[in-house]
Amino acid sequence: MKHTKIIDCTIRDGGLVNNWDFSVEFVQDLYNGLNDAGVEYMEIGYKNSAKLLNATEPNPWRFLDDQFLKEIIPEKKFTKLSALVDIGRVDPNDVLPREQSILDMIRVACYVREVDKGLELVQMFHDMGYETSLNIMALSSVPEHQLIEAFEMVKESPVDVVYIVDSFGSLDPSDIEHQVKKFQSMLPNKQLGIHTHNNMQLAFANTITAMRNGVTFLDSSVYGMGRAAGNCNTELLVSYIPKTTYELKPVLGIIEKHMLEMRQKWEWGYIIPYMISGVLNEHPRVAMAHRSSTERDKFVEFYDKVTTPESSVATV
Repeated sequence: MKHTKIIDCTIRDGGLVNNWDFSVEFVQDLYNGLNDAGVEYMEIGYKNSAKLLNATEPNPWRFLDDQFLKEIIPEKKFTKLSALVDIGRVDPNDVLPREQSILDMIRVACYVREVDKGLELVQMFHDMGYETSLNIMALSSVPEHQLIEAFEMVKESPVDVVYIVDSFGSLDPSDIEHQVKKFQSMLPNKQLGIHTHNNMQLAFANTITAMRNGVTFLDSSVYGMGRAAGNCNTELLVSYIPKTTYELKPVLGIIEKHMLEMRQKWEWGYIIPYMISGVLNEHPRVAMAHRSSTERDKFVEFYDKVTTPESSVATV
């Protein structure tokens, strides 16, 4: 466990909850708090292109700018900074070489069918000096043969970390153990990471299971803030993992100062429609739409809707 590293995704994944409506003060307090807590990485947002996404409103945490980041965090401390990019949404011209940037790691998110494109970006970021990861999304719905084909390419790439991503929050600890062993056997030369969602109240258990089986990079977010059901909680990891460098109190300070109020304004966490989407191994988009409707608390109606044969998200 001494090699374990936490990557806090509160800004990046939590931004999917509130359209990245975070104040500069919050991001600064989060960085300083995570640093004091001994957390190794903070993912400060997406390094995607506003132009490619036809975005008209400024959104500094979704479209990270290096100069802006240097103003926000003028003094880099122990905690490293990472950013995530999506296939087809990042402009290479927006990315500075690592020695000119405040970022340390760039992570590439892709589906298994896009691994070749993901690895092209990984190679580019690696050549620019960044630490890199490849986060293969929706793992629970990937056919085995596709994963094997993808890993033949991944094995030969310079990527530092390959992520097991439970996008739908549908996996349990036995599934995680199986996936970790499979990844280890097919990618013996790579470090592994884990990114979980809490649809079935298993994000923490799944993350700990992965860690006990040799996964070193653990994604989490403060107070579990992340898309829909949210993520594994940073405060749980720093209090559970027996590392002398971890300290819980600074994370509790972030929650007390900022996140109790946020939780009143924005919704995330274990909620029945998100649980149902996890049980069905489906993307939570339908559940998120239901929670935004006037029928948000009609759980039986939602269950019937998504399990009828006519439903596009019915079980197979």
